[in-house]
Amino acid sequence: MSFGAAAHRARPHGSRCPCGGETFGACCGPLLDGAAAATAVELMRSRFTAFAVGDAGYLLRTWHPMTSPASVDLDAGLRWERLEIVRTAAGGPDDARGIVEFRAHWRASGSGERGVLHETSRFRRAAGGWLYVDGDVDEGAQRR
Repeated sequence: MSFGAAAHRARPHGSRCPCGGETFGACCGPLLDGAAAATAVELMRSRFTAFAVGDAGYLLRTWHPMTSPASVDLDAGLRWERLEIVRTAAGGPDDARGIVEFRAHWRASGSGERGVLHETSRFRRAAGGWLYVDGDVDEGAQRR
């Protein structure tokens, strides 16, 4: 299973950000609207939020061109509920590369099945902004 997808939802500007940060408008909202992420973990959080709100365009814009797919198909049957950052390595404002290990918790809309996507993602700074390169998914992802 990959990070997968989500149904297209309205952006929750006044609500808590899907990534678990402040309000959407003060957290990931500006990034989805075009602001550059200062760190790899900020980009990771905003990409989780993009999956949660169904913003495939943002996902493509923040994917490194060497590894980016032609399109991103979002799965309307998954709801991304919570993000945990497990660890980071480099990926700061002065770094060229970074790693973010995370757990993304999901629920299937129809069945209520729950699971966790556990991935270690690689990021690279290019043209002044961070881009997602690729990641290693822990195939022992939990289903509950």
